[in-house]
Amino acid sequence: MQKPITQIVIVGGGTAGWITAGLLAAEHNVDKGVLAHSPKLNITLIESPEVATIGVGEGTWPSMRSTLSKIGIDENDFIRRCDASFKQGSRFIHWRNDTPDSSNSYLHPFSLPHGHQELDLCPFWLPHAQHVSFAKAVSNQDVVSQLGLAPKTISTAQYHFQNNYGYHLNAGKFSQLLTEHCTQKLGVNHIYDHVEQIVNNEQGDIEKLITKQHGEISGQLFIDCTGVKSLLLGEHLHVPFLCQKSVLFNDSALAVQVPYEDPATAIASCTHSTAQPNGWIWDIGLPTRKGVGYVYSSSHSNDTQAEQVLRRYITANGTSDKLASQLELRKLNINPGYHAKCWQNNCIAIGMAAGFIEPLEASALALIEWTASTLAQQLPPNRQVMDTIADRVNLRYQQHWQQIIDFLKLHYVISQRDADDYWCDHRQNSSIPERLQAQLELWRYQAPSQHDISYKEALFPAASFQYVLYGMGFQTQLPSQVKPSLQQLAQRLFTDNQQRTQALSKSLPTNRALLDKVAQYGFPKL
Repeated sequence: MQKPITQIVIVGGGTAGWITAGLLAAEHNVDKGVLAHSPKLNITLIESPEVATIGVGEGTWPSMRSTLSKIGIDENDFIRRCDASFKQGSRFIHWRNDTPDSSNSYLHPFSLPHGHQELDLCPFWLPHAQHVSFAKAVSNQDVVSQLGLAPKTISTAQYHFQNNYGYHLNAGKFSQLLTEHCTQKLGVNHIYDHVEQIVNNEQGDIEKLITKQHGEISGQLFIDCTGVKSLLLGEHLHVPFLCQKSVLFNDSALAVQVPYEDPATAIASCTHSTAQPNGWIWDIGLPTRKGVGYVYSSSHSNDTQAEQVLRRYITANGTSDKLASQLELRKLNINPGYHAKCWQNNCIAIGMAAGFIEPLEASALALIEWTASTLAQQLPPNRQVMDTIADRVNLRYQQHWQQIIDFLKLHYVISQRDADDYWCDHRQNSSIPERLQAQLELWRYQAPSQHDISYKEALFPAASFQYVLYGMGFQTQLPSQVKPSLQQLAQRLFTDNQQRTQALSKSLPTNRALLDKVAQYGFPKL
């Protein structure tokens, strides 16, 4: 009789460690929010007091709503405690070409195209591409986000919505909230200590950790959430790291927190991603400040030039010269790539310990949620069958990374910016994965569709490729013929979207107005 998996050790805190601990406990130790008297899993999280979390992952996908709900966190508490605001997608500014005018922008919204379950509207939009953007034709979020409106009203229940949404948040405060909730409500054991040694058994599995203050800590399954250090998976188990710098060049970032000089400043309801000569700048609006950062390639720009670009952006976007000059920047080094596997023997890496490419499209947190949720749902019953589940998870993990790389690269490849080498170099065939080259050739003749995605539950649906391709002005050959009945259905859906856009534009509050009401009243509970 095989011994069941009951002892789980997580090494590393931060968002990755605590989301993993929370989802495991919620899935196996809690019933309807109540901790079981005899928990199935004994979950211990070891956090080094000597290692600071990066704390700049401030944008989430809509999947975070279900993650928080599953863990049992009240949405009102989350928004108040984490200085959170609402995110309805990402707006890409000046990515299409070098012209600085306001029309050179597009939205990748969180809502799928209107009526997507009935009909793929993309082929029916193509003949009208010169008159209306794809996002505006099939989604109301382009207009709603430009108006700075929220995705719901104060009378909408927690985690429910009029428009699909994720969050912008203070990453440090989010980790604090998760820590308190997991230890106080979900029974997770929390140890502050430094791991000094990792001990294997005869089969090559990790048997125990030797810590500085608490001695030996044994486990049956070890979860590596140690960030880019990848202490267990990379350093100890020697799972190869697959560098992607030849495909996606960004290896540096400067991050800064910018306070609002006027406390009534409007809060953007999407992430702003603005193209720059040798990279791009993220701009995330929270209730009390903005999180701003410049992601760039050190092969194309040095740190001094990058700082000048970032400070110039900050002053051009409403911050006084005096305040901008006083802001302290943080330098972050990025090694773009991922480990060949996330699960080796009895160790699984989650978060940056498994890999990280760059902040574009906020895929890092989404991948944390996917890996942690998959582990919670497919937790091996014993060691004998662990490798079978690990192989399955590793295959999907590899598929996710390939799609993430292709999707992020797509943003650069179809840009027509050519004023500097950075953007031109991105379009060199030698830097474009063959998978993406083949897809781009196909998309010249037919729009992206679900048939382009070869596996289930992909992180980016076909609609995401449509939003980016046509937001960037990509040209696809017009369909030769469409059935009149489908044309009529498409026209009805386009009209429905227009009407919904007009209605929501009048009824939704601004982001700041809704957050003020959340602070005062809160959303109704489910």
